[in-house]
This record gives sequence, C-alpha cells and structure tokens, in this order.
Amino acid sequence: MGEATTRNYPESKNLDLIKKSILVNNLKQLERLRKTHKLIKLENTGTPGELAQKLHISARQTYLVLEQLREMDAPLHFNRKTRTYYYKHAYELTINISIQVLARDKLMNIYAGSSVSNYIESLQGSCSKPNYLSYIKSKLDLVG
Repeated sequence: MGEATTRNYPESKNLDLIKKSILVNNLKQLERLRKTHKLIKLENTGTPGELAQKLHISARQTYLVLEQLREMDAPLHFNRKTRTYYYKHAYELTINISIQVLARDKLMNIYAGSSVSNYIESLQGSCSKPNYLSYIKSKLDLVG
C-alpha cells in the first residue's frame, strides 16, 4: 500500500559540501604553515609580498600565517638587510595529520599511507601551542 520513498535532502548534501570545504581549508592552512616554516628555516622568505607570491596567497593572508607562527611562540624576526624572515633561535614545527573516514558503516583510519608518507614526513617538527592543535583537531572533527 504505502511504498516507502527515500528523499535526498538538499540540506544533507550542502552539509557534506561544507564539511569537505572546512577540511580542505584546514589542510591548506596547515600546508601554508609548513611551507612558511620551511622557508623561514632556510632564510629564504623574501619580503612579505614575495612570501605571499611563493605561497600563492594575498599579502594579508601572509601576515595572518606569520601571526599564527608568533602565536605558537615562534621567535620570528625580519632582517631588513637580507630582506627575509628568520628564527632568532632554534624552532621546530610539528604538524601531524590523522583523518578518520566513515563509509558504509565501516570506520577507516588513514595514517600516512605509502602514497602520502613523504608529504606527512615533510610536516614534521614541534609545535608549542596545544590550544592551536586542539582548535585544528576540533575543525577536523566537524568533518568526521
């Protein structure tokens, strides 16, 4: 008599797109932090405008990335003579990424498989701000 019909709610599809967007944006931000840290360690950032070009972002976004590093107690300084950022003393940044994917009632953990192990290895270092890492984890948890 009453055939059950399933509806595809647009809200659900939009929520999935929002979750994917949040994940992609967070991963991009982590990659920017990693690349900026690497360039600072090499003392090869150039001016803020040049760094923005190297990161393929705006100057404003570049200043936000630099501010995030300062919030993580990075001893960040700018040398006007050599026109580059540098760390006043040794500083390392560690970024570890773990993603959980729930598909068809099966939980899969993805931890740096062979295809991404070099990428994840390049994100190694140490981070001094657990609150920032908790913030990133909470953003990633929204997706999963």
